[in-house]
Amino acid sequence: MLSSLISNGQVQTPEQLELTVPWWSFTKTVLAATALSLVRDGLTTLDEPVPDQLFTLRQLLRHEAGLADYGELAEYHAAVRNDESAWSPDEMMQRLDAARLRYSPGTGWRYSNVGYSFIGRLIERLTDLTLEEAVLQRAISPLGLSNVRFAKTRTDLQTTHLGSTLNYDPAWVYHGLLTGPVSQAALFLDRLLSTDLLSSNLRQAMQAARTLGGPIPGRPWITPGYGLGVMQGTIGGGHSLCGHTGCGPGSVIAVYRVREGDASACCAVFEPGTSEGAVEAKVVEQLMQALPHV
Repeated sequence: MLSSLISNGQVQTPEQLELTVPWWSFTKTVLAATALSLVRDGLTTLDEPVPDQLFTLRQLLRHEAGLADYGELAEYHAAVRNDESAWSPDEMMQRLDAARLRYSPGTGWRYSNVGYSFIGRLIERLTDLTLEEAVLQRAISPLGLSNVRFAKTRTDLQTTHLGSTLNYDPAWVYHGLLTGPVSQAALFLDRLLSTDLLSSNLRQAMQAARTLGGPIPGRPWITPGYGLGVMQGTIGGGHSLCGHTGCGPGSVIAVYRVREGDASACCAVFEPGTSEGAVEAKVVEQLMQALPHV
């Protein structure tokens, strides 16, 4: 297990070898921050339809756009298990019949990696940059982070903590797969939610979550929800967590922040060979231990 804890903005974890890990779906939080920087700068809005589509950026960020997800395709899972190369984006969209909305935008909720691939293309279109350039310029660098990059080839993942045990084509993550140290994931979330990269109104909008039902068996959520690129909900004791969990072949990362009065703590945990709930539980344990001491 690799972990990093931040208490009131100060890193508490003892210095350790900074191993690079795949951030899996925590990448969505970084993409959301990048997209919201475009709203901040007046390049787009949250509630007008994105070009040539029926849904808005807010609906894309909250998984309310009506889009399906390639995770529902049995052949996708089979191809990943067999270490096959990723389909082209066009082939994926065709196999999924992704242009067909599954419900009217704003009327339902369905987790969609496809929606975040739309967000990535919108970022590129509005900035006239590659997605990596835009993310680095608008989110990673302004928050003082380093050694965070997109994995584009299998070779890129060979340099991560999982090393040669992961023969995975990162192009299967169609919205892009960030890699970086666990400490940088914790710092990113803590600084995103506590500094002025985004206005207070945009940070509040980010954390305004759609409630997704009751407790999830095997996971710490009492009232899970989803905001703009963040999982946001309550756990035992009435605490509210904000962050994201991500999982891919062989590993899970969970990155969350909690506040209690003027105190805050942020924790990231990465662990191979386990479940989302187990890693989230370790994050919660470290956050609850940190709060009385901040």
